Amino acid sequence: MAIQLHPSIYVHPGLWLKSEIVEPHGQNVRQLAQHFGVSRQALSTLLNGRAALSAEMAIRFEKAFGIKADSLMRMQSAYELAQVRAHQDEIAVERIVAAA
Repeated sequence: MAIQLHPSIYVHPGLWLKSEIVEPHGQNVRQLAQHFGVSRQALSTLLNGRAALSAEMAIRFEKAFGIKADSLMRMQSAYELAQVRAHQDEIAVERIVAAA
């Protein structure tokens, strides 16, 4: 029997980055956006959990804070999959059986 993890344990990477990386480093969105060379709005949207983390943004965080982009992208993927699994019963697809 596989262990079932509750979807609530999957945290949006933006929210995690904000609380665990950005704020403890004393950065605000405006400062960090300028440092990253991105718009304040794009960074704010990510850090507030309203946009997905892109691979490019993950690399920016890796370069600035030393956190591995691979880990951040796995966090994003796990979060997205948990969101879809929460309503997977609404996806009407039947199994394909191999032809004999």
